[in-house]
Amino acid sequence: MLRHLVFGFGLLSATMLSHTAFAGAGGTLQIVISKDKQSLTVYDGDTVVTTSKVSTGKAGHTTPSGIFSILEKRKYHESNIYSNAPMPWMQRLTWSGIALHEGVVPNYPASHGCIRMPGAFAQSLYQMTERGAHVIVTDAPVTPERIESAALFLPRKPLPNGPLFPDVELRTSSIRGTSKPVEVAMNVVPNNPAATHSDVVTDAPAAGAEDQDAAPLRILITRRGERETLMDAQVLLQDLGFETGGTDGLAGPMTRSAIAGFKRWKNISPKGPLVTPEFLAALYESAGKTQPPAGQIMVRQNFEPLFEAPVGIKDPEIALGTHFLTVDKLDRRAETAEWHGMTVPNELSAATMRRLGITVADDPNASGAAARTIDRIEIPADIRDRIETLMTDGTSITINDEGLGPETGKGTDFVTITRSQPKVAAAETSIAKPRPVRQPQAAPRYRTIGLY
Repeated sequence: MLRHLVFGFGLLSATMLSHTAFAGAGGTLQIVISKDKQSLTVYDGDTVVTTSKVSTGKAGHTTPSGIFSILEKRKYHESNIYSNAPMPWMQRLTWSGIALHEGVVPNYPASHGCIRMPGAFAQSLYQMTERGAHVIVTDAPVTPERIESAALFLPRKPLPNGPLFPDVELRTSSIRGTSKPVEVAMNVVPNNPAATHSDVVTDAPAAGAEDQDAAPLRILITRRGERETLMDAQVLLQDLGFETGGTDGLAGPMTRSAIAGFKRWKNISPKGPLVTPEFLAALYESAGKTQPPAGQIMVRQNFEPLFEAPVGIKDPEIALGTHFLTVDKLDRRAETAEWHGMTVPNELSAATMRRLGITVADDPNASGAAARTIDRIEIPADIRDRIETLMTDGTSITINDEGLGPETGKGTDFVTITRSQPKVAAAETSIAKPRPVRQPQAAPRYRTIGLY
């Protein structure tokens, strides 16, 4: 009871604090956490705003590395896993239980997976950030740097407010509004079967370019995976008269039956995987279509899917690597903006590389790695137009090879979980086992905060 009263007084005083130096910059701030250094750095572009020591997950409860965003903020929260342990100034990174919060910071990894911060800093950071702010967790420190590439998105000038053809009478039936959900279908390359996907829905039109307060876009560029391949196969099978039960990218009973029926029609062996190269080649030939490019771009806004479409990848046998980029200083009338990015080490297993057709691994330590990867992405003109019309300060791009991560779902941005390289993992193991320090008998009394 006393603990709750004391924290309540803390909340009252906290509401009277202000951060005028970075007021309004919460949407462009990035938080970078190094598990090796047990440190946290807040960046605005490539400028360091503030730093702090932290305590990440101990051995057996390692804090996951990757690219996250703040999903939820609570001034006071209690763990629903670890005996209702208090988590003041909580900023949630995953719905599975990882968060930033106030806690004991003993200069080594000691938490159950969360990122503990000193009390005063946890309160200060809470007031700086907004939901959606990105948090990058790595082993060794990474720093953002300015990136320039002709392939990066730049804002488009706003269209005139009046009608494009003032002398043409528009029929009201062609422009009437609707309260029903709008499904977005992007047919972005000739003869490509990208079509309406039931899970790509927006309840209202996206904010226009002139709405400077619109939420920033979250963009993922990755390789097309089994989900995208099956979605396209379902569309083509339906066009050929097979009933798949939808185009959701899931191999349900009706989809399996449709694929089996097509294989019988084309004398394709039913043995082996459900979707094989032989099946896909015959399917696209029967439909009179060319197979889509190797990549996929997905766009979210306000934690909800907006649209997605195929994109090309030059030299697909070379790994894309894992990169994170953000834009600020966006001037729509001048059509200029500044991009900053960082490359995040991510070890792909041999099995993953074989599955994705990768024969050349990326080098995360190479200079200009992010810019070179951006230059390999071929984005259709209509997709580029739409993104450049909607982008605002804080819009971000994540690039990876493995697609949607397991933490990406309803009510999230694109979450990428990365894997440590061997030499980095060894460094983390060494820091996770500090030399025992003799503590006073009464010390455990105040260590009830931050057990999460």
